[in-house]
Amino acid sequence: MNGKNDRAGEPTDEERRSDLKRMKVVATSLLVFAAIVFVFARAIEEDNGWAGYVRATAEAAMVGALADWFAVTALFKHPLGLPIPHTAIIKKRKDQIGESLGGFVRDNFLSKEVLTERLEDAELGRRVGEWLAEPDHARTLGDQSAAVVSAVTEVLNDDTVQAGLERTVTNRVRQIPVTPAVGKAIDVAVEGEHHQALLETTLVALSDFLQENQATFRKRIYDESPWWVPETVDDVVFDKIYDVATRFLGDVGRQSSHPLRAELDKRTRVLAERLKEDPALRDRGEELKAEILEHPEVRAWSAGLWTQVKAALLEATSDADSPFRISLQEAIVDAGLSIRDDRELQARIDGWIVGATGYVAEQFRGEVADLIATTVQGWDTDETSDRIELQVGRDLQFIRINGTIVGGLAGLVIYTVSELVF
Repeated sequence: MNGKNDRAGEPTDEERRSDLKRMKVVATSLLVFAAIVFVFARAIEEDNGWAGYVRATAEAAMVGALADWFAVTALFKHPLGLPIPHTAIIKKRKDQIGESLGGFVRDNFLSKEVLTERLEDAELGRRVGEWLAEPDHARTLGDQSAAVVSAVTEVLNDDTVQAGLERTVTNRVRQIPVTPAVGKAIDVAVEGEHHQALLETTLVALSDFLQENQATFRKRIYDESPWWVPETVDDVVFDKIYDVATRFLGDVGRQSSHPLRAELDKRTRVLAERLKEDPALRDRGEELKAEILEHPEVRAWSAGLWTQVKAALLEATSDADSPFRISLQEAIVDAGLSIRDDRELQARIDGWIVGATGYVAEQFRGEVADLIATTVQGWDTDETSDRIELQVGRDLQFIRINGTIVGGLAGLVIYTVSELVF
């Protein structure tokens, strides 16, 4: 325990101690003043009738002041150091006070009914949405989230995570049948006519290939032709074949209704169905998948997967202007706007908070009470008494002041009545 101010605007222990001493001086000064007045009035009472009223008032004020001084002091220590029974109550009953405080908090603050009532009136869902919708708040939350991700990434055991990640990826790939997946992908491609675009690209590439290697093909014709065939004939044959081939490729590429395209559609659909239904192709696909997974290059890639993921995470979280951080902040703002403008969503969030808080309170209210009790029990007796006196002692001095004043007034009234009656 220290004298620092943990909350803005709250006085420190030194300030409380100074206020307590000042109020003690004020209360004690009233007692001393009453005693002086009593002595003076008692001395002149025989010659001055009015002095009896003053003396009675001062006498009763001293009694009230002393009684309340004893009561206040007895809470924290033995008055005058005398071991009078039922004094130094806080020191003697510290443990019981801790138990009572824990029970009080449990029964009056941690009941499901109390928490539900307060939380329902708080409109936490709306407040959460408004808070998240502020860009500065979203940036702060994004920074904190990024720091948490970075810290968790740093402390994770690389070997353990790598082994688990590699096993997860490999097992997931093994569970997915290859050929049915490829067959479905082909169906999607055919429905979107993506295979036609692929065909057109292939035809263009093939035409370029023929054009670029025309001399090579011409030489091959010369080499394969019988020796007795004139070169002019070879040129005619090559030109005819080359012209037919290039025109054919051009026709297929330009004509969307070309028979070859229709045949390609048909054969592609047949292939897709076979991939999805043919057991032999499925078995062959699984064999190929197993070979790929066991390939050294694939094993090396999967073995370094966590290293790559970790490096990417650390880089993304460390840079405030990284796409990851910016996207995270934008997502937080969007979520806040959605919550702020959606009353139904706010109601659901309120319900979640109320339900979760009520459950936690019901399940752990006993543990909280025990925590308070055991914490108080662990405090030093003298320090506990001093801390409590610092918190409430200044106000208790007003009891002494009031006792002095009220006692004096009571004494005046009693003396006046006795003079009138007797």
